[in-house]
Amino acid sequence: MTLLAQLPYLQPGECALLFDGECNLCHGLVRYLIRADRQRRILLATVQSVEGQAILQAFGLPTDRFDSVVYVEQGRYWLRSAALFQALRQLGWPYRVLALARYLPPRLADKVYDAVAGNRYRLFGRNDGTGLPGADQPGRYLPKRREPPA
Repeated sequence: MTLLAQLPYLQPGECALLFDGECNLCHGLVRYLIRADRQRRILLATVQSVEGQAILQAFGLPTDRFDSVVYVEQGRYWLRSAALFQALRQLGWPYRVLALARYLPPRLADKVYDAVAGNRYRLFGRNDGTGLPGADQPGRYLPKRREPPA
């Protein structure tokens, strides 16, 4: 986890979840998150988007591998199972209780995450990345109008 002072497309105090826009499982996760995030705390972006790519680059993360969700908050990032657990902490009751899974040993949690992520296209299918869950709800995705800092 790296701490950065300023991230492209994110304002201070905002958090975001980056996900694979072509993954049907990820789309299901995002639909769940949108329903559960009633206070609209978590912004979304695909890892393939301009915004997602800029954030990955800012942290020095690979921009050509999309096998992990990335949660970003306060200039820090979390990957894989830790990213999911951090996102769950932002939600209200009863969803927040799922964040207790973060107390699982990280090796075990990531092993399960990796097994699912490595087979996600085969098990859940793949889409063309054009139709995004929650795209019809203003303010859910990182705004394209914000320019990354120079």
